[in-house]
Amino acid sequence: MNSDNTFFSRLLSDLSKTRSSISGRIGTVLKGRNRIDDELYDELEEILITSDIGVKSTLRIMDMLRTRITENRIADPSEVVGILKAVITVVGVNGVGKTTSIGKLSKKFKDSGYRVLIAAADTFRAAAIEQICIWGENAGVDVIKQSEGSDPASVVFDAVKAAKSRGADVLICDTAGRLHNKKNLMEELRKMTRVIKREYPESDRKTFLVLDATTGQNAVTQAQEFNEVCPIDGIILTKLDGTAKGGIVIAIKEDK
Repeated sequence: MNSDNTFFSRLLSDLSKTRSSISGRIGTVLKGRNRIDDELYDELEEILITSDIGVKSTLRIMDMLRTRITENRIADPSEVVGILKAVITVVGVNGVGKTTSIGKLSKKFKDSGYRVLIAAADTFRAAAIEQICIWGENAGVDVIKQSEGSDPASVVFDAVKAAKSRGADVLICDTAGRLHNKKNLMEELRKMTRVIKREYPESDRKTFLVLDATTGQNAVTQAQEFNEVCPIDGIILTKLDGTAKGGIVIAIKEDK
């Protein structure tokens, strides 16, 4: 099993017991096939829909899958799972667990055989750069940084250039989370998003919002505000080991 399949399996098994079965079902469908055809697409679509991903999300995923396979002229079914090259941007307010989440993501990607870089774009919070550098060192991942107080978009610019020149598979961008100064924060996020789109238009950009599970209904407001600036692809829910039940994720999904 190659590193892409290993990562896919581990990622799905980490999500939930139900979703962990997706990897096995996809593996069964791909096994022994010698071509990518409509029948394969139909079976993959059925697996996604029956795994509670939902019709709307499944159709979007399948459209993206077909496009990537066509654009990259992929003919070998074993490469289907390996179409996973991403630039991940992580947002969220201070104190929710962004740095810890980035550290864990970096290690997971690195251990799965991916070349990873981190952009230390939270340049205003005291010791933020030092903290992300420690996580990067622990994960064995290089961190692209500037001095405290630097323009976050400039850091992202340098990081994108570094990712391209070094052949990195994944670039994770840490961002500031100062909602008490919301206007400036949101402008920073807009600028960083523009930089990534301009400098690396072919990249697969994903934005993850990190939320504290104990926040409650306020998390819905946070998600709305961030989503207006940089559309959110996923949510990382932290601190579920406390009293939080995590049901806020359902409310956010329904509100979206």
